[in-house]
Amino acid sequence: MAMRAIELHGFALDQLKMAERPQPAPGPGEAVVRVRACSLNFRDWLLVQGVYNPKQKLPVIPVSDAAGDIVAVGEGVTAFKAGDRVLGHFMPTWLSGEPSVEKFSAGIGSPNDGWLCEYRSFPANALAKIPEHLSYEEAATLPCAALTAWSAIVTLGQVKPGDRVLVQGTGGVALFALQFAKLAGAEVIVTSSSDAKLQKAKALGADHGINYRDNPEWGRVARAISGGQGLDHIIELGGADTLMQSIRAIRPGGMISMIGVLSGPRPEIHLPLVVMQQLRLQGITVGSKEGLDAMLRAIDVSKMHPVLDRSFDFSETGVRAAYAHMGEGQAFGKIVIVF
Repeated sequence: MAMRAIELHGFALDQLKMAERPQPAPGPGEAVVRVRACSLNFRDWLLVQGVYNPKQKLPVIPVSDAAGDIVAVGEGVTAFKAGDRVLGHFMPTWLSGEPSVEKFSAGIGSPNDGWLCEYRSFPANALAKIPEHLSYEEAATLPCAALTAWSAIVTLGQVKPGDRVLVQGTGGVALFALQFAKLAGAEVIVTSSSDAKLQKAKALGADHGINYRDNPEWGRVARAISGGQGLDHIIELGGADTLMQSIRAIRPGGMISMIGVLSGPRPEIHLPLVVMQQLRLQGITVGSKEGLDAMLRAIDVSKMHPVLDRSFDFSETGVRAAYAHMGEGQAFGKIVIVF
């Protein structure tokens, strides 16, 4: 039997093309998932632009995040059965512990085929059941963006009640970081170039908003909000243009979680400030399956809902439109492709 899949044949939007591939069967330890929804991450946009992995072998089925239901299981699979609603872990070989070259080599959507297809076989030990209160569309947003935010706020950041956290922007990772920080009991500042988006962020629980276009030295504004003490934790998504502001806003001994480089990869850093304030600069790359399971338990208990921006249909036209919408940079929340 054949299934439909979107393949990337070259580094351009018009190179996202509908194709046919054989429908997979489950091997030992695997399950076949019927895909119901996918969500886009910024890496998906960068892959199509030829920036994320210029050496990517083509064609490739893109997209790392999806949710669906199991239609068949292979030999030895006992934790899942047909009909179970599941999502897949982004790095299926990183089950627990510290990252490694081997664990990082199995990324879904690049370098390996992703989820933008009707069916996909997947290692059962890298699948997780979807909390009952979430739709497929909501669940599809969790494997990368949500787990990255969870790793920054909880696993590595260990944010606790009363901490002051600053989140840059209102993209997918940023909004999950806001939600998880509020679950942890933190006071949260959000930065954006849009007053309208700041109002939406406050409706989600943000305590303060700073428009960085109106306040280019927003690090000083953030420090003033803290009474001059500095912030405990900053979710750094901007990169070159924002890191020095983060360093100015953080408290001595505070932690900056480096997640994105949206404004460029080569920042100018005033190193004495890093040393004299004993700062921690922590790179964040998603997280382990163990972390994913912990995050899903927290989402289940709290009945948290991801923030969705827009949905598009699974067609050549719909997928290209979804990618184009991400490239415009105006989304508030996650962009979803529905099957």
